[in-house]
Formats: sequence, structure tokens, C-alpha cells
Amino acid sequence: MVAAQPKLEIMVKAAISRWALAFGLVLLAGCAARPVNPPLKQADPSKGYRFETRQAALNKDKDTLVILAFSGGGTRAAAFSYGVLEYMRRTEIVGPKGGRARLIDQVDVITGISGGSFTALAYGLYGDKLFDDYEQRFLKRDVQGEIVSRSLNPGNWARLSSTAWGRSELASELYDEVLFHGATFGDLNRGKGPLILASATDISSGARLVFQQGMFDVLCSDLDAVPLSRAAAASSAVPVVLSPVTLNNYGGSCNLVQPAWVDRFMDTENPPRPAARAIRSLRSLGDFSDGARRPYLHLVDGGVSDNVGMRGVLDALEVLEAMQEAGMPTPLDSARRVVVVIVNSLSVPPTKWDESESPPGSVEILLKSSGVPIDRNSFEAVELLRDMASRWRTMRQIRQSAGAASDPALAAMSRGPEAEIYAIDVSFSALKDKAEIDYLNRQPTSFVLPDEAVDRLRAAAGTILADSPEFKRLLRDVGGTVGAQPAAPAAPTAAAGR
Repeated sequence: MVAAQPKLEIMVKAAISRWALAFGLVLLAGCAARPVNPPLKQADPSKGYRFETRQAALNKDKDTLVILAFSGGGTRAAAFSYGVLEYMRRTEIVGPKGGRARLIDQVDVITGISGGSFTALAYGLYGDKLFDDYEQRFLKRDVQGEIVSRSLNPGNWARLSSTAWGRSELASELYDEVLFHGATFGDLNRGKGPLILASATDISSGARLVFQQGMFDVLCSDLDAVPLSRAAAASSAVPVVLSPVTLNNYGGSCNLVQPAWVDRFMDTENPPRPAARAIRSLRSLGDFSDGARRPYLHLVDGGVSDNVGMRGVLDALEVLEAMQEAGMPTPLDSARRVVVVIVNSLSVPPTKWDESESPPGSVEILLKSSGVPIDRNSFEAVELLRDMASRWRTMRQIRQSAGAASDPALAAMSRGPEAEIYAIDVSFSALKDKAEIDYLNRQPTSFVLPDEAVDRLRAAAGTILADSPEFKRLLRDVGGTVGAQPAAPAAPTAAAGR
């Protein structure tokens, strides 16, 4: 019995140690806290990261507005959109003052969804420096594997067990380490790059939430303090796979006053037709203004509400059209051209379901059923832009006709934007090489791809842009030329690899 005493003592100590460890983990879990977006005391439409302040700060030429829309699709989207930036960097046009200027330097706005938001945010932060190392830092990195590895690391289990801290917070930390290095929207606001609009989806209402100060005015929150990594995490938070990103909502506490045009259009039951969809979007966002009722917003992948980043672009152009038809001044009254480049990395991987009597499994059906409406919306967004371009052109032709000049009523009916829209669609289906289309369509929506796939996506983006009839028309109209493709680095020899 005496000999058994030490063994019993050891067992008791071990049990106490296990309980102490478990208690410590519980305490740590309770301490795990997500980043909190700070409140805004007073909303000021002349300050913060928004279109009007960016244009005023950079004194941009208003003759031509250039917008890029980067779709979702993981690393596939990030690499494809990066290829467009590379090509635009080599393209020169006649600048505002008559000299030569790079087309990439004329970009005013870049919208980004999910994978596309990484390239958009990184370019907005780094500018030309992005082309030095983005390929190795992000595109050719196993980002997905690193997120999984961190999730399986026992050192993160306590935080992951907290209801206030999920897998998207873990991903956000990784994005910050490898790409953004603590940068916030305040850094973008102080920079000289284009306006970057990363979007996520409010899971409760399905409404788009865009990371720009106009939206954060509704939340009565200061966007300047929000990390870029957190916006990227929200924009790419695939439901179920990653946890939602939570924002605090202080709406209704900062004396927000809406622009006059908003009141004019929203106070009527039948808003002007060109802006009807935009007004509906504004009304849905108005629900965010009640922070007392909705103190928290839970955000998931932006592709759920707008997979090509075009919804906000269409809304803005529709409002512009409605304002000009109503005889109201707009920030873009002097614009002659609106160039919209839709960089759509939508893939349509083939299936063999129709060859088998057995139906596909539940997971396969879930993935396909969630993707089909997103794919259809992507197609329709491009077609809506083309319809708008045709409508503006028709109205402009009527105004320029002899009949409109002599008939005030006809002139009033045809009032609208003077700008010409260039709808440039950069999609896999535009490639002439069917085998290459098949290869690109087989690339998954994930945050890891083979190096070869990254390179072929970048090259395809440049090829599609170069062959686009609308892009060629733009180059003719603005006196554009494209420089030579930089020489690819030599492949390492066997000796060099050892």
C-alpha cells in the first residue's frame, strides 16, 4: 500500500494538470476577440475613402472614366485580373495633356469580389511595386494549405472555439502577414492609386456591402481604421468553408445627411426608370442605418450577391443617367468616355452526370446549384452594360439630329449622358483556342493553383484583352499602342535547381 501511494499521487497531479490545461483553454477562448471597426461621431461626405474625395485629391482628368471589375474565383480570379493589369501597364494612350500615358495610370475605380479583391486591394496599396513580387507572395503560394495548417494547429484551437473568432479571422491574419502588412483603408486614402471597392454580402439580407466610406457612413463607422486584410477576408468568406466576418453597426448615431439627389429619387413611389434598380439597392442598404436593431452585420463572400463586381457599377451609371435626364448636375458631366473592363474568371467545368443513371451526390448538387444563379447573374450584368451603352448612344444620336434641334420636346425626351460607353468583356469564352478554354475552365475555385495555371491565366487575360473588338475600338479612339511583352525568365536548369 505504501508503494502505491506515489503512483496515486502522480495520477492525481496528472489529472489536475489536464483540468488546468482545459480551464486555461477556456479562458483563452473567452479572451479571443475579433477586430472591431470603430464608430464615427459625425458623417462628412467631403472626407474619407470615396469616389468624390479620390477624384478631388488626385485631380484626375474627367474626360475619360476607366473602371475595372474583377470577379470572384479564388486564385484563378486573382491571377486572371493580374494579367489584365500587366497588359494595361504595357498599353500607352494619348494622355490628358497630349503626351503619352500608360493606360493603367488612367484607371479611376477597381471593383473586387472574392479572389479579385486581393489583386484590386494589393494594386491600390502598392501600385507599380505590386509587379515586383505579387506572383511569388500570393499567386504562386499555397494560401489554402496555410489556412488549413493554421486551423489544425493546436495553438489556434482555443481562439477557434470562441464564438467571436472564426476561420475567417485566422485567414485574415495570414493575408495580413503575406500581403498587406498591417495596411488599412486609411493607407489607401493617403495613397495615389485608384479607388478600390471590395464587396461582401450581408448574410441576413443578401445585400451588397461595399468597403467605401459612403457605405460606412450608413454604419456610422470609420473605414480608415479597417485593415485591408479584413475586407479581403470578408469578400472571400465562402459560406460554410469559412466563417462570416462580423462588423459592428452604429447606424443612426452620426447625423448622416443623404445627398439631395437621393431624397429626390427615393421620395417618389415611381423613381426615374434608369435609376429604379439603383434606388432599390439604396433602399435595401437603408436597413443598415438602424444600428440599434441590427448592432452586428455578418458578411460572407461577395460573389453571393455580385460575382463580377458589376452591380455597383451599373447602379452608379444608372443614377448618373437619371440625374442628367432630370437636369441635375453630376460629377461626370464632362466625361466623353466611360470605359468598363469586366474581368470575368467564371469557369464552367464539364461534368459527366448525364452519362450515368446515378444522380450526382449531395455535395456536388449543392455546389452546382449555388453556382448556376451566380453564373447567370454574371452574364446578365455584362448584357445590362451593353444595353446601357446602346441606349446612351441612341439618345445621343437623337440629340444630334436635326429633329431634336428644332423640337424642344424631343430634345427633352432624349436628354442624357454624352459619354460613350466601352463595354470590354474579358472572359475565357473569348479565347480562340478551345483547348486553352477547356484547360482554364478546369481550374478550381480555390486559393492554390499550379504555377503553370497561374502563368496561363495571366497570359490568357492579355490575349483576350488584345483581341477584344471593344478594346481595339478604344485604342483607335484614344491613339493607343501596346508595348512588347517582357521576356519570360529562363527556366532553371537541372544544375541550377540543385
